[in-house]
Amino acid sequence: MELVAKIPGLDLVTSSVLSVLQAQTAALAALPGAVADLSAAVRNLSDATAGAKETVQTLNRLATKMEGLVDELTPGLHRVAEVLDDPVVSTLPEAMTRVQRDLLPVLRTIAETNERIASLTSLPGASTLLGLGRRVSPPAS
Repeated sequence: MELVAKIPGLDLVTSSVLSVLQAQTAALAALPGAVADLSAAVRNLSDATAGAKETVQTLNRLATKMEGLVDELTPGLHRVAEVLDDPVVSTLPEAMTRVQRDLLPVLRTIAETNERIASLTSLPGASTLLGLGRRVSPPAS
């Protein structure tokens, strides 16, 4: 048996160096896969950025069109606002209620009377009796 002199702590240093070399080798082996994954992520980011750019351009065109429409509508909206600000507008609900209550029954009665007169004119001689068959001549001057 040969006795070889051992340097104290050499085994620890050797095992540490071997561990570092193994970790470095594993990292280098994984590097191509990581680079491929990173490249794919960059391509996806590029595609997403191009899509976002198109979307922003479309939104800008749409905003420009909407701005034009608003500019076209603005004068009319101002006129409508002036009409709606008129105090008469606040009386419209009450006026409509009065029309329904007072005027519509009168209009119904007139319509029913017209229907009755129309049914009477179908009787023989009724047109002459009601004065519908003769013409009124203007007074002589």
